Amino acid sequence: MGRQPIDLPDGVELQVDGDRVMVGGPRGRLEHRLPRGIAIERDGRRVAVSRHGDARQVRALHGLSRTLVANMVTGVTQGFSKSLDLVGTGYRAAKNGRKLVLTVGFSHPVEVEPPTGLEIDVPVVTNVVVRGIDKQAVGQLAADIRAVRPPSSYGEGKGIRYTGERVRLKQGKTGK
Repeated sequence: MGRQPIDLPDGVELQVDGDRVMVGGPRGRLEHRLPRGIAIERDGRRVAVSRHGDARQVRALHGLSRTLVANMVTGVTQGFSKSLDLVGTGYRAAKNGRKLVLTVGFSHPVEVEPPTGLEIDVPVVTNVVVRGIDKQAVGQLAADIRAVRPPSSYGEGKGIRYTGERVRLKQGKTGK
């Protein structure tokens, strides 16, 4: 995987400064620090990630580094999004300014403040969409929102789940 080249679309600039990689595009700018033993070589609009040596640690980080740089290029051009569904009677989400307000069966509403660079959208009261250019940050914020009330495997599977996630329901004590 690490040997596959990355094509840079028009409007995307990639700069390498020692072990730091900066990618800029129409949606923003991202920066990543490469691990020791990994280098980036440019050939026009193509970028290749290479490794120095065959040490086990360097081989393990080669494909990861290439994927992280490819995700940066995708992020500054298209962006990333994660969608979550609220399943349960009375469960709903709303936006209050930048904050997300969740009503998920607690005695109080839960507020989630997105970090800088991420945006939360509520198209329907039972659906939350997290958007941003950094794939890791989008996934982490979606996981934090899901952790407020993870789906229960008993009963009807109430909770917050990723769109398309299947929850295996278990039988209760009385099921034999």
